[in-house]
Amino acid sequence: MISKPIQGKGILARFLEQGIKILLIRECKKISNLKIDIFASSLQIIKGELPKIQIFSEDINYKDLLFDKVELEASQIKIDFNLLNKELNFNNNPKIKLKISFSEKSIKNILLSNNWNWIGNTISKEILNKYKLDDIKIKKDKLQIISSKNNNYKLEQVKLTSNTGKIYLKNMTNNKTFLIPIEEKIYINKLNIVNNLLIIFADTSISFE
Repeated sequence: MISKPIQGKGILARFLEQGIKILLIRECKKISNLKIDIFASSLQIIKGELPKIQIFSEDINYKDLLFDKVELEASQIKIDFNLLNKELNFNNNPKIKLKISFSEKSIKNILLSNNWNWIGNTISKEILNKYKLDDIKIKKDKLQIISSKNNNYKLEQVKLTSNTGKIYLKNMTNNKTFLIPIEEKIYINKLNIVNNLLIIFADTSISFE
């Protein structure tokens, strides 16, 4: 997904990369190893046209959603870039291709956090008939959920699938399913679990307002 950086990149592209970096750092509580590549000539940048941007980052905290790795590619972006004060504004909501990776630790921290534990508890109620999600593990490229009700703990193997742009959990014992709530503008193309990492490929649009 990530192409090789442009050799001999112009000063405008470098200024613009710095402007986007500032925006991303402002949006995220935490972001590491952030790499940005602008694929555009100086003339295109002056005209406010960016054929392609690629972004790579690790260890991201965005609104208490934790991502181990994100690879992003946006194309045909329209911008206003003020060179004097380095102010950057997007004139359209660019279409974006995403590759997102979650470790067991990240999934667990999200679903047990104060902001997002309602999702974990809803999963327990809907497909496990329990009140509370206590733990989640990735074992042999499968999800295992541990939940409880009146201190009665239960472990279930859960299948994670994507269909028509959505993500579903299915209890392999009772065949009950649960639709994971995600933003409507995010379309899930596929997902898989490889080497104990949940990897999601998706399309979306984004705006900085």
